[in-house]
Amino acid sequence: MAIMEALAEVSKYIPSVEKPARRPPLPTRLTWTGLVVLLYLIMGEIPLYGVNLGGAQQSQALAQMLLGMNIGSLMTLGIGPIVTAGIVLEVLVGGGLIEMDLTKPRDRKIFMGAQRTLSIIFAALEAAAYAIGGVFWQTTLGGAAPIGVPGWVKALIVVQLVFATLILMWFDELVRNGWGIGSALSLFIVAGVVKGMVWRLAGPVIVTEAGDYYGWIPQIVLNRDLAILRRGLPDFIGLVATIVLIMTLLYFQLMRVYIPVTSPRYGSIKTRIPLNFIYVTNIPILFVAILVSDLQIFYTLAASIAGQENIVAKLFAYAHEITRPPQGLLEAVSEPLRTLGFAISWLVLGLIFGFIWVEIAGLSPRHQAENLVKSGLELPGIRKNVKMLERILARYIYPLTIISSLLVTGIAIIADIFGAYSYGSGLVLLVGIIYNFYEQLAYERTLEMYPMLQRIIGR
Repeated sequence: MAIMEALAEVSKYIPSVEKPARRPPLPTRLTWTGLVVLLYLIMGEIPLYGVNLGGAQQSQALAQMLLGMNIGSLMTLGIGPIVTAGIVLEVLVGGGLIEMDLTKPRDRKIFMGAQRTLSIIFAALEAAAYAIGGVFWQTTLGGAAPIGVPGWVKALIVVQLVFATLILMWFDELVRNGWGIGSALSLFIVAGVVKGMVWRLAGPVIVTEAGDYYGWIPQIVLNRDLAILRRGLPDFIGLVATIVLIMTLLYFQLMRVYIPVTSPRYGSIKTRIPLNFIYVTNIPILFVAILVSDLQIFYTLAASIAGQENIVAKLFAYAHEITRPPQGLLEAVSEPLRTLGFAISWLVLGLIFGFIWVEIAGLSPRHQAENLVKSGLELPGIRKNVKMLERILARYIYPLTIISSLLVTGIAIIADIFGAYSYGSGLVLLVGIIYNFYEQLAYERTLEMYPMLQRIIGR
């Protein structure tokens, strides 16, 4: 707790975005939200000073889509430092390693301040690793020292990347603090996924010497070939898989499991509490995708600093090769063992992260039982005993955790095998984030139409 307080104290010296004195109208907030996403996309195209984009290594596709990484630009680190800082602190707090009650305003303020400071620390460390490792430039054959790159250039690159992370933090705070709607980081992920889908569908960039086009539509227009199966490139099978899986995800997103409860305060009125069928939401698949992306990033850094023959670099390369999604149906069929290893590793990781998220996010049977007791609700025929409620709720929650974790991970695996556009994990995140954004938008619209509701909920 002392470390968290120290990190929160440091965050006071980091500029932040204040909440508006009066919440802006909904159209204004939507405008701010759209502007933030647009600026984020523009930052991904602005090159770093002192870096030759032609010599910089390319971002791994999954990391580029989920974390917004574009090596050689201001978005070299993307949202990685911010997301990583949040995950680390949530695991520490949720796992009980740090005693904090995030329902209390003071603890919540300390948590947010510590996350801001930790994000900057991670950004500085990652930026230094990229600069020292020579990722942006040609390196010597036997080592990692960039050829003819002065130290002040490396230092300047670190400053640029840390400042870019700070700007993303401001964007997220601006949206979260009431100037916009939703979460800027979630919308950045959506922007990356949509950008990837559009590019794979209509991008007119030649990517092979044979003249194949990255986008499926230009391929048809210029070659008059449906290109049903193309190794590693967008094809018709991938397009169909994308549409079908988006519809499937929407269907499961709307499903609910209802638990009957009664309210003794109001004459034992019977009602039902809905639980989302996808109980773990899209968080486990996000954790899995970030882990796989980080393996590629760590391999790049280890190979740049110590060489590709280094044992650490080899371990990261091996782990990434097992967990890397196949590039379409042809690769999945031609390499069945690797595809099987990919599927098993993702299912296991998805299940593990699903249970971790249920415990740290307050979704476990114990937390839900405590919430029922505090709200004055109870299960029919069950006294207000937290232990008994926990046992009953566990019959619903743990099977839902297993089913939903395997379901979202399985859909992501199927999408990758069939070459769905923007990866299976991207589709799962896209549908989940957009659905949540729609719910929040409908909620805000309702409050704006009926001002009395704002008084009732204390706004």
